[in-house]
Amino acid sequence: MEDRRNINRGYKKLRVWQDSISLYVLACKILKDFPFELKKTVSNAIDSCHSISRNIAEGYCRRSIKEYLNFLNIGLASCGEFHSSYYSFFQANQISESDFEELDKLHFKVENQLLKLIESLQNKKNNEYWQDSFA
Repeated sequence: MEDRRNINRGYKKLRVWQDSISLYVLACKILKDFPFELKKTVSNAIDSCHSISRNIAEGYCRRSIKEYLNFLNIGLASCGEFHSSYYSFFQANQISESDFEELDKLHFKVENQLLKLIESLQNKKNNEYWQDSFA
């Protein structure tokens, strides 16, 4: 697969984006075999997980630091939503302790990376150090 690069796809270099994709893949693997009556609940959980990487990408592509931060904060909210989902599944004995730990370990990493990225961008915004042009 050829890796096509341009300035708009720079988010793909971000470790937090890469790890959030890995979290989505892991969530799909662990949650795919839920019974039919829980498919909507699982679908919502997977969507909240997928929302993390999508919001990182969309914010990055907006170019404005204010919009970027807004989308990162939406991604952070999706992190919270996803954590609540898989925590509930664990409490209801719908996923194993080892699956919970695997999800939680990677989720915690993504969440902290996202918090650090937001903090870094807030500092850049406050110090007026942000280039939003392509030149």
